[in-house]
Amino acid sequence: MLSYWEQESFTRYHHIIAGSGIVGLSLSIELKERYPDARVLVLERGLLPTGASTRNAGFACMGSATELLDDLQHQPEEDVAQLFAARRAGLAKLRSRLGDDRIGYTEAGSHELLSEQQLPALQRLDYLNQLLRPITGTDAYRPAHHRLTDMGFGAPYNKGLIENTCEGALNTGMMMYALMQLATSMGVEIKTGATITGWDEDTTGVRVHVTDSHRGSEWPLWSQTLSLCTNAFTRNLLPGEDVIPGRGQVLITDPIPNLKLKGIYHFDRGYYYFREINGRVLFGGGRNTDFEGETTTQMSLSERIQQDLDEKLRTIILPHTPYTISQRWAGIMAFGTTRQPIVKAISPRVYGAYRMGGMGVALGSMAAAQLAGLIENR
Repeated sequence: MLSYWEQESFTRYHHIIAGSGIVGLSLSIELKERYPDARVLVLERGLLPTGASTRNAGFACMGSATELLDDLQHQPEEDVAQLFAARRAGLAKLRSRLGDDRIGYTEAGSHELLSEQQLPALQRLDYLNQLLRPITGTDAYRPAHHRLTDMGFGAPYNKGLIENTCEGALNTGMMMYALMQLATSMGVEIKTGATITGWDEDTTGVRVHVTDSHRGSEWPLWSQTLSLCTNAFTRNLLPGEDVIPGRGQVLITDPIPNLKLKGIYHFDRGYYYFREINGRVLFGGGRNTDFEGETTTQMSLSERIQQDLDEKLRTIILPHTPYTISQRWAGIMAFGTTRQPIVKAISPRVYGAYRMGGMGVALGSMAAAQLAGLIENR
């Protein structure tokens, strides 16, 4: 049961947002920019975002060359280019909003390691650059084989190297902390330990049913709009949505003395990714070795995937360097039958922005801006 004071001051809002990840927090900021006097509430079922926003590798991804070439086998050129443009615009918006220093952003590009079988991708770089030049204004991809000899990578991904000039790296923790700080400084309320179980909608608003994890009872909230920014967990509330969870597993080494590796890297169509951070190597991926097993919302680690990461770290990334593992973790991404994120009105007062395709860092800010535009124009 609620007290009189709780009912009077903590149950009525103008906008309620489900999910405190990149998209949810960005949406709260967008709404406060449009409606400074509005009461905006972000609800999060955990202490921190449950999906991948605080558990990713800190890549500001546009897509590696082999990844885009793979996409072009299944999607029209216009769709691939449009998604690339959305990633680029979203990253620019994130950087402009928070500032590079507050998110630890470095714009040093990235590199993709190639196997013998992937060398034909080099012959298609001109095609990719021509497709993307209206967006980038320059060549997005270029050969960089001359750098291979300095890196000491092992087989089989040491046959060629492609530089992606449009990518960067950031500090995930700093980024999320900065988003939270900005949102709260604008008057956004963030409540954790709150699980939405459903809602009722009529012409006057949305009654949101929330479970209070401490009291074990329902806390009824009322709002003019409800926005679902729940990414991989969206089907908990909308079972019919085209959202497929994909677990991403990551490890990080202890600091390695005199580590020569710098920058960020991909291989195998973007399914593997690694970087240097604070003298450590962070390495993640491998979902493609067990799609069925990794189609899950469980945060637990898979021994199969972790063994695969261990083997590739030892033989491909650090074949001549001793190291020890410091931490391992997993995050949950969201995919679907297409690469395009979903941003839409679900009903007159309920909206959604989800299915970021593992690129929420780049896509999240623009997806939030698009959703705020839908709410503003309702």
